[in-house]
Amino acid sequence: MSQMPPQPFIDLERYRLRRMVDLSRLLPVFGLIAFLAIVPLLIGVVKSSTLVVFFFFIWLGLIVSAAVLSRILKRIDDLP
Repeated sequence: MSQMPPQPFIDLERYRLRRMVDLSRLLPVFGLIAFLAIVPLLIGVVKSSTLVVFFFFIWLGLIVSAAVLSRILKRIDDLP
């Protein structure tokens, strides 16, 4: 029988936190895409009041996402 080679050691916690750092760097890009790519498609199709509500929910989603990411990223200081 053949033996499988040993798996390389990867610290999964550190790997996940680094991916969260990457996500936090991309969050403004996601917000920009949400505002600039989707909104021109909605102008003329929906009422302006609906568009304002859409802006508000995008803004609120970005704030909540940033708050959740900041709580996750505080754990990076605890790692050696």
